[in-house]
Amino acid sequence: MSYGSIRGTSSPLLLPTSAPSRWIRALLKALGPGITTGAADDDPSGIATYSIAGAQLGTKLLWTALLTWPLMAAVQMMCARIGKVTGRGLAGNLKQRFPRWLLLAVVIALLIANTINIAADLAGMADAASMLSGINSRWFVVVFALLISWATIRLEYRQIASVLKWLVLVLVAYPITAFVVGADWGQVLRDSLIPSMPHSKNEWATLVAILGTTISPYLFFWQASEEVEEEKLAGQTTLASRRGATPEELGLRNIDVGVGAFFSNMVMFFIILTTAITLNRHGIVNIETSRQAAEALRPFAGNFAATLFTLGVVGVGFLAIPTLAGSAAYGFAETLGWRQGLNKKLTGARWFYALILGSTGMGVALDFVGINPVRALYWTAVINGLLAPFLMVAILIVAADKRLMQGQPSSRLGWIVVAVATIAMFAAGIAMFVV
Repeated sequence: MSYGSIRGTSSPLLLPTSAPSRWIRALLKALGPGITTGAADDDPSGIATYSIAGAQLGTKLLWTALLTWPLMAAVQMMCARIGKVTGRGLAGNLKQRFPRWLLLAVVIALLIANTINIAADLAGMADAASMLSGINSRWFVVVFALLISWATIRLEYRQIASVLKWLVLVLVAYPITAFVVGADWGQVLRDSLIPSMPHSKNEWATLVAILGTTISPYLFFWQASEEVEEEKLAGQTTLASRRGATPEELGLRNIDVGVGAFFSNMVMFFIILTTAITLNRHGIVNIETSRQAAEALRPFAGNFAATLFTLGVVGVGFLAIPTLAGSAAYGFAETLGWRQGLNKKLTGARWFYALILGSTGMGVALDFVGINPVRALYWTAVINGLLAPFLMVAILIVAADKRLMQGQPSSRLGWIVVAVATIAMFAAGIAMFVV
């Protein structure tokens, strides 16, 4: 039996060319940044956005889940390729092609958007936990923030990555909820396969929010940086040792990202479906808090479904907040030349961790001034939807640069798909303002 080795894991990984069951087990063991990034995409911001879409528009936008799967996968694969073949994160590569002041403006905008998102995610998690426990949500905001901050600083990257992978399982709550509630599957199939285009400014804004929370700027930075972290974990601690990637490595990462993107969009589909067949069907179209969304489900879906929905909000918040804070910290660290990485101790990357803690702390502060969690999450998604295509243009330029990409630029097909996604997001953003 012959074997192919895969670089970029904590120990040598052999993929047997026969014995399919062994190959599958090895592949599952190798799943990492792609599956985590895909799950983090369904953060409380995404849950809120998809809930609003389902409550307000019913099943009209179910088709977007089928559209965003290949688009999201292509963008994340391109970011993964950039990180893996250059040995640098996304900001480190953008720094090679664009003025420092422009990159600094980008990472500042990323930090602001992510901090607002962290605040809204914490509020959404706390609201959900309060519904389950009866304890004031303000206490949960502080407890969740402290717990996430402690874990980010104290745990090694290997441990953090393992925890994040297991947290992915909480998202199974949403497909289960949809099947518990029941649906007209004929109508679901029609709305999934036949696009219903928006007709009003509000519907276009919802579409922009869906695109922005699915194809999010912070995920671009996180994906590329985690590829570098995986290589460091494998012992490739210098830039020179991380440059280049084998076809097998790139193929495996494409599968990893593709699975993560599929899982993310499947969950999106079922959240829209669940809220459509419960809330929209019964005339409940205005959702103000995650607690309201869950409680509104209860009369129509039962306690079990409402509890599953609520647990999903809390669980995925633990997955998303480190990703939000970490992506901005990676962007700043590479732009300003700081020592960085979740593989380092606090004393070895003080400014990197200071930004993570500061962003989380500001999120807590924003919660205590009384923001509306769901509306903040929704409008953060809209802002991301407007900003993402500009960043995607820069990613396309880097991915096509043969010098930066070590002679391994993005494939023509991948480049075209990402270009189509960029054009689609620009078009949706323009339509939101002119319709």
